Amino acid sequence: MSEKKKVLITFLGNINYDTRCNNLFDSFTSKGYDVDFIGFDWLTENFASVKGKKTVYKLSKKSLSIFFYLKFYSLLKLKVLSKKFDIIFAEDLYCLPVCIIAGKIKGAKVIYDCRELFGFLAGLKNKKLIQRFWSTIEKLFIRKADLILTTGEMDSEFIRRRYNLHNDLVIRNLPLYKKSDSPVDYYSLLGIDKSKKVLLYQGVVLHGRGLKMIFEFLQTSDDFVLVILGSGEMLSYYKNLSNKMGLDNKVFFIGKIPQEKLLDYTAGAFAGLSLIENVSMSYYYALPNKLFEYIMAEIPVITTDLPQMKKIIEEFEVGFTIPEGKINELINVLSKLSTDKNLYFQLKLNCRKASQTLNWGDEVEKLIIKI
Repeated sequence: MSEKKKVLITFLGNINYDTRCNNLFDSFTSKGYDVDFIGFDWLTENFASVKGKKTVYKLSKKSLSIFFYLKFYSLLKLKVLSKKFDIIFAEDLYCLPVCIIAGKIKGAKVIYDCRELFGFLAGLKNKKLIQRFWSTIEKLFIRKADLILTTGEMDSEFIRRRYNLHNDLVIRNLPLYKKSDSPVDYYSLLGIDKSKKVLLYQGVVLHGRGLKMIFEFLQTSDDFVLVILGSGEMLSYYKNLSNKMGLDNKVFFIGKIPQEKLLDYTAGAFAGLSLIENVSMSYYYALPNKLFEYIMAEIPVITTDLPQMKKIIEEFEVGFTIPEGKINELINVLSKLSTDKNLYFQLKLNCRKASQTLNWGDEVEKLIIKI
């Protein structure tokens, strides 16, 4: 019997909180591959390194960024070169240089998951030197990858134009097909009055995600509360902002939820929000996994009218899009959802139908076949 092909997935993040890495790991394992994961966590409080098939190392970001990345690269290089693999995934730009070098040494196929336009991240908008550095790194190494994954057709079009490449494949950030048997009861969990409707923000807490506008909306309404599932480097900022705006009883920060529990938390909400702002090219092309997770959980979705999100909302009729920063539009949409029960339940039904198409099972088959 032939030996199993070995796959190594690398990521500057924690697989336990990353849907895409988790799904890749499980899908390749189920197809008979021998899969290992190497990741890094610097955000989870009191996190301790975990070793095994899914290895996650603890990093500290208390020191300057340059020392953080030097520690990351030295550890990644050491661990990757100690592994045997036939295929190696760089699940972000930060892992790509090490994966390219290791792939050459090991004679392995390198797959670069360009899940963001890393040279155009919103967080680097005012850090031109750092932005230029990462753009240069991508330019130097992307052509050496055997296959480049993107999360949307517009991302692929951009990559093809920018680098004159044609070895790309769109693998959207879709969730596994699964339904919640026990949605979280936020009213009991958080002591919320049952007259309030629970809005959900799910994902990394960063600037440019519409949180300030949502807070401003909550100041005008006593009918809604906001639950934030996620963490990030701007978490403290938004906790302080919520407090300053007098929203302690309207905004609830729950933190990161492990993948196996996330669907139940998502399904407990009234509606899901993805109000990403057009502050960078990466955000303009956004097609985040939270959008599809809301759909899988069968809760109506409200997004900004950025092109790739708008296309999904309109094609599958699962919610509404609003112009960026237009708080009155958000008020109008939430009023419709709250008062028109027929509309609300039709959107939930549309989500159920859409989830039969928008799921990881069919999506990952494109990658399995390609490899």
